[in-house]
Amino acid sequence: MAKILWLGEPGSEDVARVGGKAASLARLAGAHRVPPGFCVPAEAREPTMTPTLRDAVVQAYATLAARVGVEAPAVAVRSSAVDEDGALASFAGVLSSYLNVRGVEDVLAAIQRCWASAADPRARAYRTQRGQELSAPVGVLVQALVPADAAAVVFSVNPTGGARDELVINANWGLGESVVGGLVTPDTWVLQRPALSTARFQLGDKQRMTVRVDGGTREVPALRRLRRRPCLDDAQARALGELALRLERETGAPVDLECAFADGQLYLLQCRPITTLGEGARAKDR
Repeated sequence: MAKILWLGEPGSEDVARVGGKAASLARLAGAHRVPPGFCVPAEAREPTMTPTLRDAVVQAYATLAARVGVEAPAVAVRSSAVDEDGALASFAGVLSSYLNVRGVEDVLAAIQRCWASAADPRARAYRTQRGQELSAPVGVLVQALVPADAAAVVFSVNPTGGARDELVINANWGLGESVVGGLVTPDTWVLQRPALSTARFQLGDKQRMTVRVDGGTREVPALRRLRRRPCLDDAQARALGELALRLERETGAPVDLECAFADGQLYLLQCRPITTLGEGARAKDR
């Protein structure tokens, strides 16, 4: 029986066991504000969930509920393939993730949908384009959902051209799906490295935002007053820049982050290498 692994416990950093996304967060959980969660290892994958694994997930979800103090906590259920979030492939937006999943039966169903996404034609095409095997084991990460007031994607170097003296932040109100999925024109900050002063800022139209609804999330029109305001203040943009530079130093390479602010607290949701840099830019990091 494959063992459920909690972020930060021994074994949770093993890419071969839990996949790239979960392993990356497990390595960082002790030093950064990463939402608590558990991993269903890739080795546990079955065409249908076994009774033993089902019981283990039920117990893990109950333990998570006790940790966060909510009887049926809302969680993010996210695919974590063993070849995901590496130096050569990110799989951003390719494998399935489900946000605002609440209740153990819905969590169990979302885990099985994450497994099924490994065989999705988009995933196979993505692997083919990069010369990878057509399939790979998929772990599943179940984390407490951050009820984000605003969410951001951060690149520690400018992904367009690889400028090493620029750091880029894209952000929007609400949960991060609208930014990650390219569903909105976000606010954009370009910060000068290493001082993290604002070199350029562009106010996005931010016409839509992702919000929580019963059973999941929904894209809704943003209020006009929110469209006309930056979704982050200067201190928050700087905090994101500082986190990105710190993680770049810790990992030894430029990073692509997903982050969220809730009640003034900054949470790290994902950290992976930037895979879109040209070879010249990557060579500077070696």
